[in-house]
Amino acid sequence: MTILGIFMALLGAVLGSFFGLLAHRWPVGRADLFGRSRCDACGRTLTAIDLVPLVSWLALGGRCRRCGAPVSGFFAVVEAAAAAVGAAGVAIAEVRGLGAAGLAATAIFGWALVALAAIDWRHTLLPDALTLPLLAAGLAYQGLWGPLGLPLSAATAAVAGIGLYGLAEGYWRLRGREGLGLGDVKLLAAGGAWLGPFGLSLALLIGSLAGLAFIAALAVRGRLRLSATTQIPFGPFLALGLWVAYALGPAPLAGPVAGFA
Repeated sequence: MTILGIFMALLGAVLGSFFGLLAHRWPVGRADLFGRSRCDACGRTLTAIDLVPLVSWLALGGRCRRCGAPVSGFFAVVEAAAAAVGAAGVAIAEVRGLGAAGLAATAIFGWALVALAAIDWRHTLLPDALTLPLLAAGLAYQGLWGPLGLPLSAATAAVAGIGLYGLAEGYWRLRGREGLGLGDVKLLAAGGAWLGPFGLSLALLIGSLAGLAFIAALAVRGRLRLSATTQIPFGPFLALGLWVAYALGPAPLAGPVAGFA
């Protein structure tokens, strides 16, 4: 891995720590979003040595250093995912010869997906404060530098958003309950802006298969009883699909990254 790749992985791990905190505090109305972290069991304020991304959780065996209470592995998973996105973003840039702006856009797209997946996994919520800026960023980038161009990017986002909103509304009217959340619809629209029609179709396929595989695994292990009202957050699987489709798809950005050639 290049020095840039190591740097982006470390930066991703640090950002992942914040994303985990964001998922833990923000959706439930915690006023201390930027306040000091504390152990949920004993209330002790955590110090810097307790908060080193990934390292602290592994070194302490997933437990509080003071009271020994278990610390959820959720935060470590989010940190690892954000670190992997940072490193993968550099690899994508190297393979495709992306410009510095392309590398930045790749990282922003991936890290936004990690944050959204974390929040949705924790609270079945995809907040507008993240999905709508992601949509705007996709439109702006494709309009300024991307090969899709603004018309195709906007058209894909509109068709995805309007079409899936229609499906969600139809399901609601037919069954009297939510089948697809509006947050999912907005995330799909944002994905359409970034990926275009082919990439979005691939992302939907990957996300759906990943979600079905996860549900099947839980059902086989007896940890999930399926019924007509069973709710599973789709955001994490959709985010995975969007990122994989972005990584596998044709280069959406262009220009050599300084120092890569």
